[in-house]
Amino acid sequence: MMMLLDVSADDLDHLLERGYRHFGAVYFRPMCAACSECVTLRVPVKTFAISRSQKRAHRTASRFRREVGAPKVDDERLALYRRWHRSRERERGWDESPVDPERYALDFAFPQATAREVAFYDDAAGGRLVGLGIVDETRRALSAVYFFYDPDVEGVSLGVAHIVALIEQARETGLEHVYLGYRVVGCESLAYKARFQPHELLEGRPGLDEPPVWRLSGASAKTTYP
Repeated sequence: MMMLLDVSADDLDHLLERGYRHFGAVYFRPMCAACSECVTLRVPVKTFAISRSQKRAHRTASRFRREVGAPKVDDERLALYRRWHRSRERERGWDESPVDPERYALDFAFPQATAREVAFYDDAAGGRLVGLGIVDETRRALSAVYFFYDPDVEGVSLGVAHIVALIEQARETGLEHVYLGYRVVGCESLAYKARFQPHELLEGRPGLDEPPVWRLSGASAKTTYP
């Protein structure tokens, strides 16, 4: 774990390519002696083949207005995070995660040159905030840091739609990859990442002065993108 300030886009590219993630100024990478289940996964946007279910999620979520801007803290964002996390505590047995404006600012709205906020609004419900993603943008990639949404929004796989939209955005702006963090087989909250295919998996935990090795994994879906 490292505390880093003034991380440039090029610095972050270097860290992402070697499996690092971050919340605010805290950068980390799992290194458990007896376990190697956390595997860094990224999607090469040029070869991504959208599945039928992913296409359906993207189409269904198109009714929401999507805005990209600088991360910020307000009561609406705090309330959305609390509702979402409480639903995860009930449904998946997550530990409680109290959040106040200071904690939210440190984790999700820390001032960084690469930080972006992707917000989804339901204009049919008065412009209500229904989903929010924290994303990093570097010279070569987008990195999905975190996403939470309104658990009362039914019939929309908004998390899936968020990733599809990031891949679409990366393609349109000439970026190479979308980083999805760690895939853990058998963990419901993390295993879904492997369904974005084909994808690349990082081998091992390369040092900061070592070249990373990524291997292609996952068969292409039958449908084409978009």
